Amino acid sequence: MRMLIGFAVTLLVLVAILGGMIAFGTGKAPEAMQALSRPFRNADMSGLPAPRTLKARDGVGLTYRVVPAKGAAPERVVILIHGATASSASMHPLANALAAQNMTVYTLDIRGHGGSGQRGDLDYPAQLDDDMADIVAFVKKEHPGVPLILTGFSAGGGFSLHTAATPTGKSFERVVLLAPMFGYRAPTSKPPSDQAPLVTPFVPRIIGLTILNAIGIHAFDHLQTLAFGDFGRAELQPNYSFSLMRGFATGDYAGDVAKANAPLAVVVGADDDFFYADRYAPTLNAIKPGIPVTIVPGLAHIPLIVEPEAVPAITKAIRGQS
Repeated sequence: MRMLIGFAVTLLVLVAILGGMIAFGTGKAPEAMQALSRPFRNADMSGLPAPRTLKARDGVGLTYRVVPAKGAAPERVVILIHGATASSASMHPLANALAAQNMTVYTLDIRGHGGSGQRGDLDYPAQLDDDMADIVAFVKKEHPGVPLILTGFSAGGGFSLHTAATPTGKSFERVVLLAPMFGYRAPTSKPPSDQAPLVTPFVPRIIGLTILNAIGIHAFDHLQTLAFGDFGRAELQPNYSFSLMRGFATGDYAGDVAKANAPLAVVVGADDDFFYADRYAPTLNAIKPGIPVTIVPGLAHIPLIVEPEAVPAITKAIRGQS
């Protein structure tokens, strides 16, 4: 009886600790960082297409924009994935530049961002995989026979790597990762002390929800686990739920690189705010030799997708010339 009582007390204590981690293990968003918003102030947003809507398999509308190739027929079709907190509009300067290279470009509001679904949350982490399958099927129908490229930036680069390792990855001629986020513990990621203050992770809550997920409990996955700084742009998504945090990422960059169903390429600015540019090549080549990595001199994180100096390197990577 004493053993049973002791076990019950221990269990109650553990449940109380776990509940406290989930209920109170939060934090404040970091201060706004001008270095991340400043590059957009002078970015060329002329010709930003009106948003369109594609219905996903669950009936929810997913927002996207299209910039047609400037030539008679596109040589390639590119699906561009934005970074953390952002939307399709943030990728327009790059989309416009690629269209001038005779590529038709689709920029997306990933579900949980912009005009796609419930902002900051998903119904389940793998929902973005289903969305990508629906988007790719739609784009392939619109452009039959034209080579399809997936290109993702920052967190969108990590998600694009994950997509390459799913069955949908077989649809792409190539997957190009722009300053991709492989995870906080990846060798390519700068420690918090050396990088820009972008986000506050709610570590106790994340640990608690991870434990619950491990035993099959997902009832609290909608709770916020990431808080981003306010960068003065209303279209940005200021927080992520546990589901969105897990879904819009690569959970295992090494496994995804090894299982990628399409050739990979990386482009990164030499002065990136968050990642060590010179560590991508050794990190990737240790998993799968031969993945090309291009380092663009003089560019930080956001300038990689808004400055003209980045366009030649990205274009070459898309064409498989890097």
